[in-house]
Amino acid sequence: MTEYTWPNGAGDPTPEDIRRAWPATVTALPVGAAVTGKVIGRQRFGVFVEIDGVPDAVGLAEIFGSPPGTVPPPLGFAISGSVVDHAERNFQVRLRLDDWGDEREPLPLEPNERPGVPA
Repeated sequence: MTEYTWPNGAGDPTPEDIRRAWPATVTALPVGAAVTGKVIGRQRFGVFVEIDGVPDAVGLAEIFGSPPGTVPPPLGFAISGSVVDHAERNFQVRLRLDDWGDEREPLPLEPNERPGVPA
């Protein structure tokens, strides 16, 4: 089983919840705002974050802004960081994390996965 997942667990906001809450999300989380939360989805390019205090918001922290050699932290990892942008087209709050965890080695690939190519 792969370690890479999309946020779709029980209790995660639905796409409709996220869309409906978007105006309130942008107001509650202006650029520069400090955030905390937990990782609810994990991909090679970064992590999706449930943001504390804003239940229908989804944050995305891309790995491109992390230290070299970093891989996305595991599901459930507690994060802190700040808002750097709002992605209107997909209703995501772009985040910069203060801590990417201790992982610095890539996770093993599944037989059908290739580096840099979505599964």
